[in-house]
Amino acid sequence: MSASTSAAGTRARVRVSWRHPALSLTMTYVAGPVAIVLCASFLLFAVLTWAPGDPVAQLLGPHASDAARAATRARLGLDDPLPQRYWDWLTSALHGDLGTSLTYRQPVSDLLAPRLLTTLLLVAMSAVLILLAGLLLGGVGGTSPRWRPLVNTLSGLGIAVPAFVATTLLISVFAVNLGWFPTSGAGSGLADRLWHLTLPAVALSIGYAAYLAQLTSSAIGEEAEAEHVLTGRGRGLPRSWLFRRHILRNAALPILTASGLTVAGLVAGSVVVEPAFGIDGIGSLLIRSVSAKDYPVVLAVSVLIVTVFVVVTTLLDAGQHLLDPRLRKGR
Repeated sequence: MSASTSAAGTRARVRVSWRHPALSLTMTYVAGPVAIVLCASFLLFAVLTWAPGDPVAQLLGPHASDAARAATRARLGLDDPLPQRYWDWLTSALHGDLGTSLTYRQPVSDLLAPRLLTTLLLVAMSAVLILLAGLLLGGVGGTSPRWRPLVNTLSGLGIAVPAFVATTLLISVFAVNLGWFPTSGAGSGLADRLWHLTLPAVALSIGYAAYLAQLTSSAIGEEAEAEHVLTGRGRGLPRSWLFRRHILRNAALPILTASGLTVAGLVAGSVVVEPAFGIDGIGSLLIRSVSAKDYPVVLAVSVLIVTVFVVVTTLLDAGQHLLDPRLRKGR
């Protein structure tokens, strides 16, 4: 066997090994998301490092001596190169140590733990409202031409109303005037928490639900007017069967995409809603930390939001490949 033939065989084996399904899935759903989170965390770390403000001055105050400042900088590793500082932060974060808050003088992980549960409950309630309202309105608008203008109007109004405007209206009407819901706080106990978080969840879900309803109505309406669906109706096939097998099945992919991206953005959306309702969650903590230049907390919360978004979009991509065989063939 010649050397050229042997080399060609080696290259062929390498190409085949890289196209192995298990390796492809690992690269797509494990290595890719991890690389994205690492790159995003490094960029966030670098930006916060270069941001104005001196953490040493915030820790020691304006009257600290130069020796105390130098000792604190050495203890915090602020004089080390940026890659070394990021590596130290990353290795500590992987072991659960996210640093110490400059404002609260507490470990960042201790600050995040109790607030994370509140934010996750708010996000879960908002996601349920978004999916119920968005899919229901979108389904009605997509299947009934009579109701489609009304659904499009409501969707447009919901998208046009910012979250802080919806928050103000909900507090004024349902909390202050009617007194049905509390104006602030997250409550204690599951039932009390659900009661306190109802208005914040509604305020957070209005815009997202309107967007999902508009896209669902458009996707279902487009598939309902497809040629093969019209042919099936002309042949007398049951409308329920056509809806399940052809309309909903073909419209599921854009609806799933919109639903996943909507749920992924809820954690970031809580930054607007939580401070308005006086909820001590991740969003409120991020706003206070940015104002106080508490960079360890800002970094931890920002990386958490990025991680949630990457995980949700990765699961969304996997769901798309399960629904659409063409995507699996094109991998």
